[in-house]
Amino acid sequence: MTSSVRLASAHFAATALLVLAAFAAGAQEINCGECHEDVSFTSTAHPDVTCHECHTNVTAEHEDADLEPLTDKESCGECHSSAGRAIGRSVHGDEAGCNDCHGEPHNIHEIADFESAVSAVNQIKNCGACHDEPVELVDGYLTSEHGKALLLSGLGNAPGCSDCHGSHRILEADTDRASTAHSNSPEMCGSCHSLLLNDWKDQSAHGLAWQAEEEGPVCVDCHSSHQIGDPTTYDARHASAQNCGGCHEEYLTTFRDSFHGKAVHLGLAGGATCADCHTPHKNLAEDDPASSVHPDNRMATCGNCHENITESFATFDPHNDPTNPDDNFAVYVVWVFMTSLLIGVFAFFGVHDVLWLQRSLVGALRGEFDEERSAASGQYIRRFYRKNMRMHVVIITTFMLLALTGLPLKFSGAPWAQTLVDVLGGIETTRFLHRVAAIGTFGYMLVHILDVFIRTVIRREKGIFWGPNSMMPQPKDVSDFFGNIKYFLYMGERPPGDRWTYFEKFDYLAVFWGVMIIGISGLFLWFPAFFTSFLPGWTLNAAQVIHSDEALLATGFIFVFHFFHTHLRPESFPMDLVVFTGRMSLERFKAERPLEYQRLVDNGELEAYLVEPPNPRQLRDAYVFGSIFLIIGIMLAIFIIWALLTH
Repeated sequence: MTSSVRLASAHFAATALLVLAAFAAGAQEINCGECHEDVSFTSTAHPDVTCHECHTNVTAEHEDADLEPLTDKESCGECHSSAGRAIGRSVHGDEAGCNDCHGEPHNIHEIADFESAVSAVNQIKNCGACHDEPVELVDGYLTSEHGKALLLSGLGNAPGCSDCHGSHRILEADTDRASTAHSNSPEMCGSCHSLLLNDWKDQSAHGLAWQAEEEGPVCVDCHSSHQIGDPTTYDARHASAQNCGGCHEEYLTTFRDSFHGKAVHLGLAGGATCADCHTPHKNLAEDDPASSVHPDNRMATCGNCHENITESFATFDPHNDPTNPDDNFAVYVVWVFMTSLLIGVFAFFGVHDVLWLQRSLVGALRGEFDEERSAASGQYIRRFYRKNMRMHVVIITTFMLLALTGLPLKFSGAPWAQTLVDVLGGIETTRFLHRVAAIGTFGYMLVHILDVFIRTVIRREKGIFWGPNSMMPQPKDVSDFFGNIKYFLYMGERPPGDRWTYFEKFDYLAVFWGVMIIGISGLFLWFPAFFTSFLPGWTLNAAQVIHSDEALLATGFIFVFHFFHTHLRPESFPMDLVVFTGRMSLERFKAERPLEYQRLVDNGELEAYLVEPPNPRQLRDAYVFGSIFLIIGIMLAIFIIWALLTH
């Protein structure tokens, strides 16, 4: 190149620079404030940016010109071109502009500034302006741990919308490339919860499956997305079983039928849930030596809640299905026996009492019971002594308390169970009352056994185990049963009664048997570590079946059949007060128990048993006390039937 050419080129370049400088100077000389004095420019993000840098199409003569306004993407794109391209490929696309998110263009703040429209605090309002459906999106976040950390605890680094969804390149939540996609959520959550992510990836069956690109639960399946709660709260722990049950349905069923599941469902905050045994982020298969539920590790796992446990205790199966013979055959045999006993007793007395009811209704219409219901002579005979009446009051009180506190646990899924527990003061109070009633039950049983021992061994009384005054079944009871069936079917007269009838003896033996069986099985569940110190762990599973089914047998029998035998049959409706007052009219005594009456006459003992009628106060107290427990019992009977029909 010649020197003349170089000189010409330099001259041209200098001239061009002078022209551009003059143009820029002219642009800067435009005083926008003379016309736009109402515009307030308070942006902290663009403190040194002039009007013309954004309004590039404005000239000094624009007042008379017909200018096409620039879009915010065109204006912002002069400097933020990469952000513009990202938005174009995002779910927002052409639907949202820069100002829709960043706010009024003259008042755009630094993102870190809390006044910024896209700060973590203001994102809730701005994003929620468009994404307000479903309501769980915004409302769920506001009540979530993330939302509370930001808004209540004031943690500025708590995650907002953009921390999970991104900023400019936001994709549909369920697309493969979105950070919130199902398969990508571990990495998204792990950006904050890095330690949990590492544990989950390497020490969890779920995480190992995810790394192998296999289907399985990830963070959002257990913790949800917007409604993330504190996993240590009762509500979260209670919900965890339902979450796990979404995949492990069979185990959810057995968990709900276990003591753990029932107690947690009724509000026991410290009750074990899935994560307590299987751990939340290190849940491995049972046969993995590192698993918390591996046989070698169960003592440590169970020991987190239970003290002084044994190796045998750790073999207890919290997911045992007693109806499955392949699960544990011994427990299955126990379940078959208890179920057969339940069905057998209810079927037998169901038919017996239905026949009795229809015969009694006919008899009442015919006036067959008028004589025994009357007290024309005014004479009464003593049937029970004070100690008998007091014992019966203790039995009634403890039995009702056991039923009130135990039935909600057995039928924890019934709609009335939680209400009843709440009325009693909560699950902890319910458990306490149940054990107090159990101690009372053991107490009166011990007193009764000692009384029988003293009378038979020390005093050498006769007739306790045999004879008309004995509660033990005898041949006459069999003949009376068949005689009653004939009477119910209008095929014969009612057999003459003695001191005790066969159904009264059954009531007595049912209580005696029930206290022993329910009491012993209850002790197994109350002191599991002690009993498994010399018994296998499956005995706890068997004890739960026995305790539950025998309790149903006892409560169902007492509240339906015993109530009918004593109070609800037409002969004594609405209530038989004999057990509360200890006395009955002589006319009724002769009609119902002619054999005992005749024996007292023949032995010259009748006069010794004649007593004054119960006074008004005694009658009032008997009606009040009896009515309370009769109503409670009938209510519980309805609850039992309701639960059985809807289980």
